[in-house]
Amino acid sequence: MIPIKKLKNLPIPQGKLKTAKIFDEAERGFLDGSVTAQDFLYLAEILDYWIERIPAKQADALDSVRKNLMQTGGGSNAPDIRRELNTAKYIFLGESGRFPSEWDFDATDAEGRLDPSKRRIFYGMKIYLEDIRSPFNVGAMFRTAESFGAEKIFLSPFCADPNHRRAQRTAMGCTEILPWSRLEENPFAENSALQEDFSGLESDPETKFFALETGGTRLEDFRFPRNGIMIAGSEELGVSPQALAAADTSAGRVSIPVYGAKGSLNVSVAFGIAMHAWAVSLKK
Repeated sequence: MIPIKKLKNLPIPQGKLKTAKIFDEAERGFLDGSVTAQDFLYLAEILDYWIERIPAKQADALDSVRKNLMQTGGGSNAPDIRRELNTAKYIFLGESGRFPSEWDFDATDAEGRLDPSKRRIFYGMKIYLEDIRSPFNVGAMFRTAESFGAEKIFLSPFCADPNHRRAQRTAMGCTEILPWSRLEENPFAENSALQEDFSGLESDPETKFFALETGGTRLEDFRFPRNGIMIAGSEELGVSPQALAAADTSAGRVSIPVYGAKGSLNVSVAFGIAMHAWAVSLKK
């Protein structure tokens, strides 16, 4: 770790950012058991230096962290010492003008992967993402689908790539453990055979299609199928007329009532609400 004397000689903005990195390393070290009591005393001394150099509200919070570090030494009796280290880290990030995005938070194992054995899968719960253009939305929808037990995701030919770096950031590893495939053509286009495009469905004639779209059955009244494919459409245009027609002749449309002036939701947010409702219905 950087000597405190050297830290004090850094320009204030650079020193704050360096201190944030120090606390990030300390948090990781605490998790793997490599941080010693001497390290915690070092961190407390750093906080003592900064307390008089930042705004009062942040200083009070850091003083509380400092006292806990001094009293406990980071031992096993520490009152959630990781949270203390985490708080200090983000105070210094904020003071240096850096604010994290959610994808900066580590949700994977030591090798950077999720454990597929921990997945609970509702077999028969499948998704069709139709022309979702934003990689951020695609990644968020993968994460949501995985969280609520989806079996598989199908992508339209022009849906954003789940392997795009922005999709990977919001998916947080879920594209690696949730099966998915991209269709080579629009399965709802005239003369397109659904059984050929949606691989595996020919063996399950009970599979129903339904669309997440306005003008349908209210969420609380909708009867989710046990074997179904939810169609979620473009951010700008919604579900295509061809896909809506397929849904209307199958399980129909599900709609989420809204009460604000905007009158609509981001597609990944709406998708999350609908997926939760579907998962709850399958648990019954």
